[in-house]
Amino acid sequence: MTNSIPEIENNDVLFVIGSNTTETHPIIGLRMKQAVRKGGKIIVADPRKIDLVRFSTLWLQHKAGTDVALLNGIMHVLLKEHLIDKDFIAGWTEGFDTFRESLSEYSPERAEKITGVPRKDIVKAALMYGKAERPAIYYTMGITQHSHGTQNVFAIANLALMTGNLGKESTGVNPLRGQNNVQGATDMGCVPNQYPGYQRVDLPSIKSKFEAAWDAKLSDRPGITATEMTDAAIDGKLKALYIMGENPLISDPDSHHTEKALKSLDFLVVQDIFMTETAELADVVLPAACFAEKDGTFTNTERRVQRVRKALNPPGQAREDSSIIMELSGRMGYAMNYNLVEEMMREIGGLWPAVAGITYGRIEKGGLQWPCPTLDHPGTPYLFKGGFPRGKASFTVVGYEPSKELPDKDYPFVLTTGRQLFQYHTGSMTRKVKELNAVAPEAYVEINPADADSMKIEDGDVVSVSSRRGSVSIKARVSERPPRGMVFIPFHYKEAAANVLTNPQLDPVCKIPELKVCAVRIEPASARP
Repeated sequence: MTNSIPEIENNDVLFVIGSNTTETHPIIGLRMKQAVRKGGKIIVADPRKIDLVRFSTLWLQHKAGTDVALLNGIMHVLLKEHLIDKDFIAGWTEGFDTFRESLSEYSPERAEKITGVPRKDIVKAALMYGKAERPAIYYTMGITQHSHGTQNVFAIANLALMTGNLGKESTGVNPLRGQNNVQGATDMGCVPNQYPGYQRVDLPSIKSKFEAAWDAKLSDRPGITATEMTDAAIDGKLKALYIMGENPLISDPDSHHTEKALKSLDFLVVQDIFMTETAELADVVLPAACFAEKDGTFTNTERRVQRVRKALNPPGQAREDSSIIMELSGRMGYAMNYNLVEEMMREIGGLWPAVAGITYGRIEKGGLQWPCPTLDHPGTPYLFKGGFPRGKASFTVVGYEPSKELPDKDYPFVLTTGRQLFQYHTGSMTRKVKELNAVAPEAYVEINPADADSMKIEDGDVVSVSSRRGSVSIKARVSERPPRGMVFIPFHYKEAAANVLTNPQLDPVCKIPELKVCAVRIEPASARP
């Protein structure tokens, strides 16, 4: 997030796109509701009638996968109505003239044809956001999990740049992180082309710095992403895999393909707190400690580094992740000599200046947000005050591209997937809690009443949902939440795993799969051959 969670309450307009916030990030959802109580207005852009629509001033029900067309249509109106920040554009950005020309083809009329959102609502959204003093954009995987997810993010950045809504309190572009410490993992280099602190592996000066610190020779070749590893395993290019705290057999697209990949490996190690579906395929399972059984830090979605303190000992043979990694490294010939996890924090600060001022002593009672470069620095609640690290921010021309797999006569429905309030991710933790299972015990597919009526499907009927990759049997939930022609399945339930169906097509830049749009057909279970 460019801005902070407490700032949400002071937004006068909140543009929430591709985020079912009250169910997937309920604490942040409460902040959004508080903003409404204080007079703020919410614009929701989502194909489904998510719960946040109840609190919104405007709901843009666009077709799944048409986010770029919707955003470009809004920006077309902002240009026409002169609701842009010319001083900000001139002083802090580049590439605006070319970008402005690209918006000419995205009139509200054309955007309506692509997205299904009425022209008047596109204009209304533009006027609400463009005239606001403190507007902010919030998004999650409804924006990123597309074959053109990077383009979606560029379009959001363009919107904030052209209105000057970066580098100021209670504004910004705010992606909400989907899992605990995802921000911290990314900060620490859990991506294939960067060392900790977003420092590129292919830059000689960066490589030399880390080689000196770690007394080891390092490669300057970027690795491959998690989604690319699946095909690499099937092709025989990837022989072994070490998975920590992930359950790709349930969370990755095209589950049958993922299972084939994992079984193709010569050696699979899984390190986790429970025996997940992925761990059941492993050659070696390393039992890990959970958050309450270890010391260290987590970094949350607003870049806040926070202490984690051990409250009890791990059960059985379970050990802290760091302890497992250090012993493995030592047995493989490279000693990691850390007596305390605090020593690791000091090392990080020496290699990444943005966290050099964060020590365990300073975060004993409360976290600090990076950048925090010195010991007397208070941390940074919002980014880009006074400018951008690269000098000037660049506008990016993006055009609308359809999703890779759209409905046809054989598969006439669009499937989208996501989370629901009472279960979490692949259910490896929450589905062990009887109270949560009492509220949300089983999988379901949401079907619009008109579609259900045309297929003679009633609420609670078992149906077969099939894509080009597989089929699941699942109970129907007849609901007004999805529009006609679209269905929704939460992906938490292994017995009716949504990702048996989803499309593994990847975004060409960041390699995220297209989990939010694929074509399916629906039949009464009795109709299956």
